[in-house]
Parts: sequence; structure tokens; C-alpha cells
Amino acid sequence: MQGLENHFVIVDGRETGFLPDPDESAHICNPRTGVGADQLLIVQSPSVQGAKAGAYAFMRIINIDGKDAEACGNATRCFAWLMLEETGQDEIILETVVGPLRCARVGDKIVSVDMGPITTEWDSIPLARPVDTLHLDVGNGPLSDGIALNIGNPHVVYFVDDLDAVDMASVAPRIHNDPLFPNQVNVGAAQMLRDDYIRSSVYERPGLLTRACGSGACVAVRAAQLRGLTRSSRVTVEMAAGSVVVEIHNDNSATLTGPVEFCFSGTLPRPERNTA
Repeated sequence: MQGLENHFVIVDGRETGFLPDPDESAHICNPRTGVGADQLLIVQSPSVQGAKAGAYAFMRIINIDGKDAEACGNATRCFAWLMLEETGQDEIILETVVGPLRCARVGDKIVSVDMGPITTEWDSIPLARPVDTLHLDVGNGPLSDGIALNIGNPHVVYFVDDLDAVDMASVAPRIHNDPLFPNQVNVGAAQMLRDDYIRSSVYERPGLLTRACGSGACVAVRAAQLRGLTRSSRVTVEMAAGSVVVEIHNDNSATLTGPVEFCFSGTLPRPERNTA
């Protein structure tokens, strides 16, 4: 599936117990050797705690480097659409490593996800040391005076006057790997067009410039609020691959709404292993 050109391989591991090692995950996500995807998603049965919270399934997210990721808005919408189709329901709860996420079908292949709270507490992002998270002294080139936030995964957002003039692939990696971020960080640049309209670009962990980032869209809106750049609680965020709508609630949680697309289905052959 793909959500705004974020491509995902989704494997149902509820009966097979599919538990790929990092090499197998990387092989699947590599378009030169496997299917090709930005992330590998695995459908698993919910934990006892998740089931008590009403979760229908557990969503495991694995990055192209084989490491687990905490959150991804575009992935969650795609995953949720499959589960909504499977159950025939219009609402569903998914269990994730950062907690349960409530998802809803709001149109033809349009899904909304309650992404949870956004925090700017330095140790929750996490950062390596206490700093003013609303005015980071970490930057590079046109990216300066950033805001650090966490929405299940760590982000830093920089506001710029002209997004097209910023070469994110060149300037973001230094910030992405800065020692201030022990788990690395998603680096976003945002340009305010109107009070209710933002353009955004995100250089994501583990180190790639994507054409859309759902969690990055959410934190861009919250960062704009914190900077006093918008008073709107409902904002459209335009990215290279399309737009999403982000709503920030009174408790600083975010709801992300956007499109999903089914691409194709098939069977993954298990890789041959050298047992010699």
C-alpha cells in the first residue's frame, strides 16, 4: 500500500508468526532485492493489555535499516484501512508500541488517525541534555532556531521563508545525526502560507528524504502554534506527494486525516539461509 507515496509492505503475521531479522526486513524493503518499501509493517495479535483497551491488532513498524520505529502516520492510515476492510467496521483501535491509536474511515480510502499527544519535554523527545526545546541551538545552513517535539517519534521543526530554496537532502543529515538526539531525529522544514495552510518537507530516520510524513505534518502544525504563527486548530499540510489535514486538540493531541491506496498483494518467499 501507499499513503501519499510512502510505500509499505504489510505482512499478516498473526498465524505465521512472521518475525523477520534486520537483514530480511532490509531485503524486503530494498527495491533492488525485494518488493521495495519505505517501511515493513507486520500485523500481529494484540497483547493482553492491548485487547483490554479494545485493540483489534498490533501494528509493528520496521524501518529500511531493520530497526523498529515507534510511529508513522501514513503507515498507520494504510494499516488501519486494511483492518477496517477486514472487519467491515468504520472505526477501529490499533495497538502500537506508543499506545493505542483510534482510527476511522471518513471517506473512500480516506482514513483519520488519533496520533496521540505531542510533547516538547526534553527528556521525552528524548534529548541528550536539558535545553530549551522551543529554541534549539542546533541547525545547519537555512535551518536554525528549531523546535523539538515528540509524537511517538522524535522530530525537530524549522520554519523557513521559502521551502523550495532549502536543499533538505544536503542540510538535514548533520542535524539528524547531531549528538543532542541520542535516537537520531526526523528533521522538518515548514513554510507558513496561510493561518490554516502549511508546506512541509521532512528528512526521516534512518536517513532519507520522503515525499510525505504524517507525523511530521502533525508536529509542524503544533510547532506553528507554539511559535504563534497560527491560531488555527485545523490546518492543511501540503507535502511533495499531496496534502493531509491535521487537527490539534485542547490536550495537544493530534488527529491526522489523509488518503490511502492499495497497490498489490502477493506472497513473500522466505530467504534461503546458509546452514553450513
